[in-house]
Amino acid sequence: MTFKKILRTFATIARPILLPGVIYFNRFIRGLAKFSHKTQFYLQWAVKPNPEWFDHYLDQYYKWHTSRNPLGWERGIFNLLALKPESTVLELCCGDGFNAHHFYSIRVKNILSIDFDPKAIAHAKQNFQADNVVYQCHDIRQGLPKGPFTNVIWDAAIEHFTIDEITRILNEVKQRIGKTGILSGYTIVERDDGASHDDHEYEFKSKEDLQLLLKSFFKHVVVLETVFPDRTNLYFYTSESPISFLDDFQLPVKKITSQQQEEAMIV
Repeated sequence: MTFKKILRTFATIARPILLPGVIYFNRFIRGLAKFSHKTQFYLQWAVKPNPEWFDHYLDQYYKWHTSRNPLGWERGIFNLLALKPESTVLELCCGDGFNAHHFYSIRVKNILSIDFDPKAIAHAKQNFQADNVVYQCHDIRQGLPKGPFTNVIWDAAIEHFTIDEITRILNEVKQRIGKTGILSGYTIVERDDGASHDDHEYEFKSKEDLQLLLKSFFKHVVVLETVFPDRTNLYFYTSESPISFLDDFQLPVKKITSQQQEEAMIV
């Protein structure tokens, strides 16, 4: 009898006995993790000054379940759409390294993830190591690493820079990705009263406002918008070449006959 068959036989016998206890134990562990991460969240974010970077374990173990807001995962997935298996990626303002590890690293060739905060880089190296990801401490206001890169990701960070800094960084990004590379990222729309979220340096007034800025640097710009109760989110893709990967997500229009239309209207 093979080892796998022995394990399968044991599992068959033990499941009725052990499974209920394991389920209740895991429920207890999840509750404990939620409480401890909630405590961490309030200790870090309820009192000024706030940290320079966000620990996404707080989303995973506390905030997502409580708020039912999938923003943290939405950001990772929307950026992932622009990545191909042979991509060489520069991730700007990577923070804790959560997205590089959980979303990008499985698909691309390699990633250079940079952030100006040494504590964020230390956390990333400790918690999110992968063979094709390198974390470096680097302030992009002082220039970008040498390219070229097929993709640059600027997620949840453009709003932390002044418009002059944004302009300089976009110029350098354009040089690093050349004619065929893609810049993707996420930012937030300013509040209805014109005030900033979380003391940001610069927030865009609308989807059109962001498009206008990006089109002054890149020939092709796509901006997608998602709306949640507490914020409006903008996801952008820019390139000197047509952004063809988005065509893959357009479903073909299926023609239906008059009879099918009549049948669809029958209640």
